Amino acid sequence: MIIRKATANDIPQMLELLWQLFSIEKDFEPNPVKQFQGLALLLASPNATAFVAECDEQVVGMCTVQILVSTAVGKVVGAVEDVVVNQHHRNEGIGSALLQTLEDWAAEQNLARLQLQADKHNAAALEFYARHGWTTTQLTGLWKAVSKEC
Repeated sequence: MIIRKATANDIPQMLELLWQLFSIEKDFEPNPVKQFQGLALLLASPNATAFVAECDEQVVGMCTVQILVSTAVGKVVGAVEDVVVNQHHRNEGIGSALLQTLEDWAAEQNLARLQLQADKHNAAALEFYARHGWTTTQLTGLWKAVSKEC
């Protein structure tokens, strides 16, 4: 397995992974057109990056991160999204390797912390993050659509 920065050529395989992720998260639904647009925007952004895990020339895992300014800590932080490993490759250390890559990248970028949101009903994901030193907060995620296209 190798972990590397994602490129536009990886988007088709990344879409398959997002399909798996959004099929289990209650707040989202798989939509290849929207997810393609999102990945293209993310890969083009100077304040974001994506990593993929590759086995035998197949993308089997991915994660994305975007840099934000936190007024709470007075520094830049990383908002992690889309941590997903192909269902046929789970429990092989791929997710752990992706998280370590994110942490290494965050340190190189001088980010103060990484943060993410996980589906509160996804016990396996919550246990995974806890095993890797992530802690829950007292915050509740909220959102409001401001575009009819959302």
